[in-house]
Amino acid sequence: MRDLTRLPKAHLHLHFTGSLRVASLVEMARGRGVRLPESITDADPLRVPADQRGWFRFQRQYDAARAVVRGEDAIRRVVREAATDDAAEGSRRLELQVEPSSYAREVGGLTPALEIILDEARSASRDTGVEVGIIVAASRIRHPLDARTLARLAVRHAGEGPGAVVGFGLSNDERRGMTADFAPAFALVRRAGLPAVPHGGELLGPDHVRDVVAHLGPTRLGHGVRAAEDAALLERLAADDIALEVCPTSNVSLGVYRDLSAVPLRRLYEAGLRLALGADDPLLFHSRLVDQYVVARRHGFTDTELAQLARYSIDASFASASSKRSMLAGVDAWLRDGEGA
Repeated sequence: MRDLTRLPKAHLHLHFTGSLRVASLVEMARGRGVRLPESITDADPLRVPADQRGWFRFQRQYDAARAVVRGEDAIRRVVREAATDDAAEGSRRLELQVEPSSYAREVGGLTPALEIILDEARSASRDTGVEVGIIVAASRIRHPLDARTLARLAVRHAGEGPGAVVGFGLSNDERRGMTADFAPAFALVRRAGLPAVPHGGELLGPDHVRDVVAHLGPTRLGHGVRAAEDAALLERLAADDIALEVCPTSNVSLGVYRDLSAVPLRRLYEAGLRLALGADDPLLFHSRLVDQYVVARRHGFTDTELAQLARYSIDASFASASSKRSMLAGVDAWLRDGEGA
C-alpha cells in the first residue's frame, strides 16, 4: 500500500487550540502555572458512547486548553506547530480556523490577535512549505452582533495567498442560537467575495443542514455527515457543489456514531459530494490528518479513491489556481509512482 504521508492533500478542518500537540499544551500550562484536566493528558482520547452526546464534556476540555494559550508567543507557537505537523503528513495546504476573540485580551485586542496569527502563518508557510490560510470563525454561543464584528475584521484581512484570511465560519455547539440570526454576518462576507464555511450537520440532522444552507450560503460545510440520512438533501448538496469537511474520528469521539465503521464515508462519496477529510481537534481526539485517510482505507477505499479524496480536498480549498495545479500533479505522481512507497 502507498504511504499516505506522501499523498499531497489539503487540510480544511482544523481548529486553532485543538491543533496543539498534547506535550506542547502541557509545557505551556506548566509555564503559566495552570493545572490541566487529566482527561486532556491521558493516553485515551475523549470519547463517549454513541447514545450519549459528548459535546459539553468536549467543550469543557477545549475551554481548559484555550485558557493556556495566552500571549503572542503562545499564539505563534500554535500556528507554527500546526503547519509543521501538517507538513509531516503530506499536507500542502492548511486552512486553520480561529475565533480571535478568545486570544485577544493579552495582545491588545481583536485586530492585533488576528494580525499575529496571519504574520506567523506567512512565516510558517515559507518555512514548512505548507500554505497556511486562516478561517475567521464566529461562535454560536456569542451574540450575532459579535459575528458581524468578526466578519468585518475578516474582510479587512482577506486574500488568497498564505497568511491571509481565506474564509469565514461559524462554529461551536450547533444546537445553540438561531442560524438565521447569523445571516447578516455571512451576507457581509459574501458581498466582499469571502467564502462561507459554517459548521452544520454533525450534532443535528438534515433539517439543520438545510437551515445552514438556506441562511448562510456555504461554499463548504463543516462536517455535514448527517446529510447522509436524507437522499434528497445529498442530491441538493451535490447539485449545489457544496463540499463537506468530514472528520470521522471527531464524529465517533463526540458520540455521533458508535464507531468508525458507522461513519457514512462511502455513502457521502458515492453521492458525488466533494469530501475533504479533516482532523478537527487532534489535541482532544488524539487523531491527526493521515489517521482520517487510514479510516477511509479501512472503509474499503482503494488508493485510487484515496487519491480522489485528496483531490477533492485540494479542489475545495481556497488556494490559488496555480497552487492547486501543483498539488494535483503531486497526487497524480503519488498514484503513478507510489507503489511500495
